[in-house]
Amino acid sequence: MDIQKLKVKRALRRKFRVRKGIKGTAEKPRLSISRSNLHIYAQLIDDEAQVTLASASSNEKGSPVKYGGNVAAAKLVGAAIAEKAKAKGITVAAFDRGEFRFHGRVKALARAATEGGLICTGLVDQPKRVAKPQAEKKVKKVKALKG
Repeated sequence: MDIQKLKVKRALRRKFRVRKGIKGTAEKPRLSISRSNLHIYAQLIDDEAQVTLASASSNEKGSPVKYGGNVAAAKLVGAAIAEKAKAKGITVAAFDRGEFRFHGRVKALARAATEGGLICTGLVDQPKRVAKPQAEKKVKKVKALKG
């Protein structure tokens, strides 16, 4: 199979797996994220009525962003979608990252939206597991063999 076809197939599988448990309502719409190499987009979607309630992107008219493919642009789009949500009276959203991992631009957009008043993710990072140094493991193995 062609490598590009395989990548697209994996991305679609990942997108459907992420989205199958997320449904947007009028009270808690789905915050859908999409990104390309040049821009990033965000939409608040009511899945029951099949309506987009608000949207923001890095290539809108009047956007202060020169290049939309970086974390700074994602933060501005996150703040913009939070402002538009506030104007519509929306305070909570279900975050839908689609086929994209939650890091980099996607994470920056989600954090900026949450800081702007649209609660869609927790702001606390999960603590990273600290690996034990290799020296301790070797000492335990040696003690186990001797003892």
